[in-house]
Amino acid sequence: MPGTSRGLDGDRRLAAVRAVGRALSEAAGLDEGTSEALGLAAGGLGWRRAAVWLRDEVAVGSLRLAAAWPEPSNGQVAGPRARRAAATGAASWSRPEARDAAAAGAGVAVEASIPIAAGEEVLGVLDVEGAGDGPAGGDAEALVAVAAQLALFVKERRAADGLHEVALRYRTLVEQIPAITYSDVVDEAMTTTYISPQVQTLLGVAPQEWIDDPDLWRRLLHPDDRDRAIEEYLLGRDRGEPFVYEYRMVARDGRVVWFRDDAVVLPGADGRPASVHGVMLDITERRRAEEEVAFLAYHDPLTGLPNRAMFEELLGLALARARRNDLAVAVLFLDLDDFKLVNDGLGHAAGDELLRQVAVRLGGATRATDVVARQGGDEFLLLLADLDRGPAAAAVPFRPDEGTPCEVEMAESVARRVLEALRAPFTVGGREVFASASVGVSLFPLDARDGDTLMKNADVAMYRSKNAGPGGFAMFADHRSDAGGQLSLATRLRRAVQQQHWELHYQPIVDLRSRDLVGVEALLRWHDPSGGLIAPGEFIPLAEEMGLIEAIGDWVLEELCRQAEEWRAGGMDGSVGSVGFNLSPRQLWQPDLAQKIALRLRSADLEPGRVVVEVTESTAMTDPDRTQRILRDLSARGLRIAIDDFGTGYSSLARLKHMPVDMLKIDRSFVRDVADGRDAGAMVDAMIQLALRLEMTPVAEGVETEAQWRFLVEHGCPLGQGYLFARPMHGAEVPAWRASTQPGGGPKP
Repeated sequence: MPGTSRGLDGDRRLAAVRAVGRALSEAAGLDEGTSEALGLAAGGLGWRRAAVWLRDEVAVGSLRLAAAWPEPSNGQVAGPRARRAAATGAASWSRPEARDAAAAGAGVAVEASIPIAAGEEVLGVLDVEGAGDGPAGGDAEALVAVAAQLALFVKERRAADGLHEVALRYRTLVEQIPAITYSDVVDEAMTTTYISPQVQTLLGVAPQEWIDDPDLWRRLLHPDDRDRAIEEYLLGRDRGEPFVYEYRMVARDGRVVWFRDDAVVLPGADGRPASVHGVMLDITERRRAEEEVAFLAYHDPLTGLPNRAMFEELLGLALARARRNDLAVAVLFLDLDDFKLVNDGLGHAAGDELLRQVAVRLGGATRATDVVARQGGDEFLLLLADLDRGPAAAAVPFRPDEGTPCEVEMAESVARRVLEALRAPFTVGGREVFASASVGVSLFPLDARDGDTLMKNADVAMYRSKNAGPGGFAMFADHRSDAGGQLSLATRLRRAVQQQHWELHYQPIVDLRSRDLVGVEALLRWHDPSGGLIAPGEFIPLAEEMGLIEAIGDWVLEELCRQAEEWRAGGMDGSVGSVGFNLSPRQLWQPDLAQKIALRLRSADLEPGRVVVEVTESTAMTDPDRTQRILRDLSARGLRIAIDDFGTGYSSLARLKHMPVDMLKIDRSFVRDVADGRDAGAMVDAMIQLALRLEMTPVAEGVETEAQWRFLVEHGCPLGQGYLFARPMHGAEVPAWRASTQPGGGPKP
């Protein structure tokens, strides 16, 4: 039965709190909205009984029943616990089983009375039975969030419905509530004729300054909300109907304030919209409560790391990408050795501090694209996604006579680096503490085909490592094979960097309608004397691990500039069009990256506007705030930005909209099936339309058949590249290829 539910999971809490917020935002009246919201909260959070008591506006000092679920247990009179919460403004909790066997038998775990308060003003009480885990648990946080939403709703509805007397309503609406009232004229400048004094308190702006500067509202809007808020205001105003929207503003002191703007449009004598009158309600606390609930649903509150729920979601996405692109995934299960000794010897506070410091060390020992999560207790999980597969010589210098699959090398390398990062002592409570860990490693698809089995196998490997002794790691299975005496991949890679065994091949990018050349993409190849040409996917991750990627990236930029100068000398400079090259995650976050690229392009007399910097979707979204700053710096220097492999990552469209991206390159895995599969065609069409609406140029990768080409042209994709037009070629071959094309028709496939 509902009353016996204990410890609701975070997803269910979050869903219930969000449902309450939606119900209140759509409610027509005070009691109607309160009743509907209470039912949603009670049903979603597993309460046995619930009631909302509001302060009576007529009988001062008393409480009236505003809503009950499923029905009040004591008629129309609030109980002593609710009256005490209303009088003191403090939440009250009790466990009835300690005093009432009948209540315990009915499944009542907790009774609680939570003040419904706006600031210091107590508007009423939320009274419940059956909340599952007491004042310190997640259910309590959801309960407080519901009470906070009810407080904002009650405050707003009382002002809107005119329940107060005229003097009280004026003082509450205009002088007391955290809201700004305003009146605008319907004109091109959106001129404000009146704004209430709260604008000074909430935004640090004097009313007269606001009135004198018609553009001030636009400038104070948060950059991420500005376009949307202006669009919604103009749309609602021009329709002449009431409208409600939410947005952020940046106060003069730098604070970000969330507003719910509730506006009505009044017509003039000619019947057309003449003025806008609105209330900007400060909903910052409500938004903060919602964000906190959302954060706690997917993050560990102690360390701030993703929790197991988020880890499992990200693991599922990584496995889907791996199956689609023939990649590997590794899960590392880490358990601290003898952590109980820290808790017992130094106390739980010291243990918590150690866990926080371990979380920081783990983040520093992994790639930016890896995921570090806290499983619980002293256990952590690491996710290594998008690992290249296949045989390779060992990346471990002290075992040159053994060989392993490439994904095994990468996973072992990370495991060693993690253990090394934990060797240095920690300082906890002024004392030096040492902590080691046992790590288990499981790989997809070598050890498991699904996420649950992958995590279980990593757990098994971890216990195997712990039994062998602290401070080590174990693979779930042994995937080593004889390398036949080859040099290790790491040794060969270091030699390649020293001797610059690299080549750039260039793949044309064409106008899909005319098939004319519009640009080229530079593709790095490793010319390994012992293994032939090696694609970057086979060595770039290891180069990043070994700290060699900067040297490789510098060579690529130098060679790109050299080739551009050679084309210019041969009269091909203007015919080639744009020149693109890829940046790996570690390259992207080099200090002064944009300045270094700009200086080299200037020395080669290569216009930045002809250079396209390509970043994979997964790289762009790993740390979007940081990436956005770097991309803006590159864009400000005139370079064009492309998101590569679009569709294979985990994009936030809200983030993508505000990144200075010029081109979206649709991954070949989607283009491949457009002519044969309805789903693939619909997805590619959606990507094309998304890019066009965001004022970005879509580019289809991997175009290999005439059927694919026709589909892309018919659906409005302007650019493409692939074997249908040309394979990657040496820079010296580009002029001959260009000369062999039909005028306006491109090369014959």
